[in-house]
Amino acid sequence: MTVLLQASSDATIGLYFFIFIVAIIALIILSILGKFISLWFQAFVSGTPIPLFNIIGMSLRKIPPRIIVNARINLFKAGLKQITVSDLETHYLAGGHVQNLVEALIAADKANIPLDWRRATAIDLAGRDLKDAVQTSVNPRVIDCPNHGGYITGVAKDGIQLNCRARVTVRTNIAQLVGGATEETIIARVGEGIVSAIGGSDTHKQVLESPQKISKLVLEKGLDASTAFLILSIDIVEINLGENIGAKLRTDQAESDIRIAKAEAEKRRTMAVAVEQENLAKVRDMEAKLVEAQAAVPLAMAEAFRSGRLGIMDYQRIQNIQADTDMRNSLSKPDEGKKDG
Repeated sequence: MTVLLQASSDATIGLYFFIFIVAIIALIILSILGKFISLWFQAFVSGTPIPLFNIIGMSLRKIPPRIIVNARINLFKAGLKQITVSDLETHYLAGGHVQNLVEALIAADKANIPLDWRRATAIDLAGRDLKDAVQTSVNPRVIDCPNHGGYITGVAKDGIQLNCRARVTVRTNIAQLVGGATEETIIARVGEGIVSAIGGSDTHKQVLESPQKISKLVLEKGLDASTAFLILSIDIVEINLGENIGAKLRTDQAESDIRIAKAEAEKRRTMAVAVEQENLAKVRDMEAKLVEAQAAVPLAMAEAFRSGRLGIMDYQRIQNIQADTDMRNSLSKPDEGKKDG
């Protein structure tokens, strides 16, 4: 009898120990699965039931279950029921921003902006801020041109410089958001258009009288082509006079012409001096030849005496003729004669 009681007591203790162990294990499992059960229940009461094992699988795949569950609930409540949990998981694993994407899709749907899931994920994965893009599409943005201060400078046909500052109102072009040019391109194109419009004006007064003509001309150029924005308006907020570039250019041209003329004159003077020196050299050469010829006359006469072709009487006549020639030359120069006297 004692043995039976002892066996019954051991069995009861073993049962209690087993129940205690099972309870501990159950508590551990419930504590681990508690967050998953909470998310499952949250999705269930929201009308978008997600299988519990699917939620657990998200954690195993390194996907935050709370982000996916909350995103699915928000999309379902907003009426975007065609986007599945699998779509959200795939986008997260691809490196997308699920929460930002969901908010952008809901905002676009409420604003009647055509934006499907495929295009939205492409924009988000391309690195663009989709939420900001949708907000800009709903609430247009104003861009200063130029955007870092300063002025856009143009010169009218009369040579007067004009300094302008503009503001461009744009909204996002969702269809061109992937591959479209950014704000910097819009600013550059608007600046180029303003410079071109000022340069096409006959006088600076026309620009000052009607700045809206510049805006009209720039808008007609279609500067928002192939960009991520649509230009709604271009407003000239400031315009003032700069330098008289035309007068400065004419002055510089005149100074340049003067320098060219001086250079040409100096070139001609140098050439004249060179010609003069060349003529002087020729004169000296001719004088040297004359002296040489005169020196040859006595030699020729001496040779004539030796050969007998010239006699004493012939030489006397030559001397008389030379004396007569010298006298005639002296009589033909009365002024020099008076000075000598």
